[in-house]
Amino acid sequence: METNNNKDYILPASIIVAAVLIAGSIIYLVGSSKTNSGGVANNNGGQNPSAVNTDVQKLGSRDVILGDAKAPVTIIEYGDYQCPYCVRFFQTTEQSIRDNYVKNGKVKIVFRGFQFLGAESELAGQAAECAKDQNNFWTYHDAIYNAEAKDGSENNGNMNRDFFIGLAKNAGLDVNKFTSCYDGGKYASTVKQGTQDAAALGVNSTPTLFVNGQIVKGALPFDQFKTIIDAALTK
Repeated sequence: METNNNKDYILPASIIVAAVLIAGSIIYLVGSSKTNSGGVANNNGGQNPSAVNTDVQKLGSRDVILGDAKAPVTIIEYGDYQCPYCVRFFQTTEQSIRDNYVKNGKVKIVFRGFQFLGAESELAGQAAECAKDQNNFWTYHDAIYNAEAKDGSENNGNMNRDFFIGLAKNAGLDVNKFTSCYDGGKYASTVKQGTQDAAALGVNSTPTLFVNGQIVKGALPFDQFKTIIDAALTK
């Protein structure tokens, strides 16, 4: 397991999302299409908010930690790189979590792919896995989301080989090693298996997060997430 004690920690200059975040949980459900506008759901997706999923907390060899590995609160995020609400969460709530909880060692974040929105999502997941091989996952992860925020569409062909190699170059990766990894489909099965494993844990929408094992579904505003994190810190 790789850990990241702020080595790859960056706060990209995000484009502020113009739309006001609806006060509630916004999620992208499995089966959503490009015409799906998403929906408002309750904070826990109908699940018991007090239930702790111990399986989801087990870190695997491909998990990369953002923050202090000894942080008392662990946030596991399942997301799809094309999911508009994942992009929204990344640019708003997650940046505030990084500023207010990751930097001071109270929270660590692990991102896991739930790439269910098609071939381009799977390719994005593979590219991110290749970036892990060069200890530069979080820089690359952030770059994908920032680029997708500018694009704003799903499965329109923007996430292609040239796109991913360009991000690798801009992130300071060894482009030859990255290209070999990507072209060889080194992590194609890993990405597919990750999505299957997430579904087995009950993940059926993005973003889905677990805060010390307790499920939180949707792109909650920071104020609501702050309440959840603060409660976890008191336990």
